[in-house]
Amino acid sequence: MPDRPEIVCICGSMRFVDEMRAADRDLTLAGVIVVAPGEVGAVITDEQKAALDALHLRKIDLADRVLIVNPGGYVGESTSREIAYAQAAGKPISFTDPL
Repeated sequence: MPDRPEIVCICGSMRFVDEMRAADRDLTLAGVIVVAPGEVGAVITDEQKAALDALHLRKIDLADRVLIVNPGGYVGESTSREIAYAQAAGKPISFTDPL
């Protein structure tokens, strides 16, 4: 293991929470530090959604690379914004499924 483990930010639609959990588990077992969307488990306000979206962009800032969890190639509006943000920041991006 290197001096500092790689940091990967998981992005994707919360409809794929089980797939994101599996990616988190696999990466963690491989010695990677994982940052992922927070799971609130409840209906949230528009203001809370905006705050969580901004927080997730800060998680991308912390990451060495970004993993997009996109079963069936699905990428929604929020994830598209996160991809654009990561690209602008020069972060390498990979996908679990082809687009």
